[in-house]
Amino acid sequence: MKKTFCILGAMLLIIVLSACSEDLLKAEDSQEKKSLIAKEKQEPELVEEKNDATTVYPLTGLEHSVEDVSRAVGIMVNNHKAARPQTGLSKADVVFEILAEGMITRFLALFQSEQPDVVGPVRSAREYYFDLAERYQALYVYHGAAAQINDMIRNRGIDHLNGSYYDNDGKLFKRASFRKAPHNSYVQFPAIYKTASEKGFSIENNTKPLPFLSEQDVADISGDAAEHIQIVYSSKPSLVVSYTYDKKKGVYHRSSDGQETIEYETDKPIELDNILIMETYHEVIDNAGRRKVDMDSGGNAYLLQKGKLQQVQWASEDGLIVPVKDGKPIGLVPGKTWINVVPSDPGIAKSVTFE
Repeated sequence: MKKTFCILGAMLLIIVLSACSEDLLKAEDSQEKKSLIAKEKQEPELVEEKNDATTVYPLTGLEHSVEDVSRAVGIMVNNHKAARPQTGLSKADVVFEILAEGMITRFLALFQSEQPDVVGPVRSAREYYFDLAERYQALYVYHGAAAQINDMIRNRGIDHLNGSYYDNDGKLFKRASFRKAPHNSYVQFPAIYKTASEKGFSIENNTKPLPFLSEQDVADISGDAAEHIQIVYSSKPSLVVSYTYDKKKGVYHRSSDGQETIEYETDKPIELDNILIMETYHEVIDNAGRRKVDMDSGGNAYLLQKGKLQQVQWASEDGLIVPVKDGKPIGLVPGKTWINVVPSDPGIAKSVTFE
């Protein structure tokens, strides 16, 4: 009998211990689930912190961490001798320099990564300039144009601001007292987006990114040494553009007819990371000397980077002008780019010298 009670007692003890173990396991399992739930709640915050990484501006390849990149703005900038030195050019991401009438070049300056307070002097529109602005999805800003050019801009549906409608309004455009018209119209950059929004134009960024080199690729750039480059647009009247390489900073400085291109207010020189000199077909189309310029067919080009010159081709890739070699786009050095467009007659071989 005593033996039976002992057996029953042992069995009861086993049942109690099993129940306690199950309770302990349930408690541990419940605690583990609580810990997992708490961990899962924390993970999105950690992911958000990791995702708060920098990205790059499409026209410079330089990193930024801004929440919203604004739409690019393409501004027609005067390059007449009476308009130099200009204001704002040092902050442009990309500048196209192309002949207008006669043998004077004019600039389309594309701004996005930096936004100066003032840009100018601003000048009139031309077809190949507003075509470029459209390719880069930029708001097009100019001051005046022939009637047929204004009609083309409206018919193409190009988002634009014409200084003729805001002349010296004190908000978008102002006339400077230290220069004479037509070389004294300046656009107030902060007012561009406000005015564009009021006209129903988008100010969101849609610019396609240009190809850029990695740090290692930049270090491996090869080519002929080119620390001084000269482009002769015209000898009579004189229009000679030159670039000089600054070894310490690793950038190029620009000059027109021996006069360094600087900021009017600060005397700060522009500093450029890429120079693309491209030749293409030009045709004078009227008695006023207006031109038609082919920006689609591609052709011969020189690419200057880090004191080296490469003989390449240029192409229109999805509308963007890029250097190519063996049919493939060549990356740009992250930073600012100047594109000089030279007539195919006489072409870059005769117009450009370097040493």
